[in-house]
Amino acid sequence: MAFCAKCGGQLGDGVTFCAACGSPVGGGAVAAAPTAGAGSGLAPNVAGALAYVTIIPAILFLVMDPYNKDKFIKFHSFQCLFFAAAMFVLSIAMMFVGFILAFVPVVGWILDMLIWLAIGLGSLILVIFMIYKAYSGEKFMLPVIGKLADEQASK
Repeated sequence: MAFCAKCGGQLGDGVTFCAACGSPVGGGAVAAAPTAGAGSGLAPNVAGALAYVTIIPAILFLVMDPYNKDKFIKFHSFQCLFFAAAMFVLSIAMMFVGFILAFVPVVGWILDMLIWLAIGLGSLILVIFMIYKAYSGEKFMLPVIGKLADEQASK
């Protein structure tokens, strides 16, 4: 039995394209079993993308047996958790900045709201981008957080 090199889906005899992901099989079919995440119902790229939805799937992927052995899934799970921790710290810092800006009449309040809006939209866009990269099978590393996640996933 052959498996797709990209998604890990089963390939029939003589097929030229994978039925699961549509990628050309050519000489890229793997005769061995698929990766840890693909054999258990979720392909690694889908599990990596789901890790960014909230912190709950990221935690589950780090403790559930077939997923915690795949370095790709572990990397995206750790990167999600570290990103969530960084956003929590940033929100606490922004509370202090907002408190200080509250003493500036009108302009301080507007500036505080604009900063919160920029951080919220920026983090949402970044999470959507990371979901897209993980689903594409890429290992996109955030500047500081990505290196930490890569070190944790390698353990």
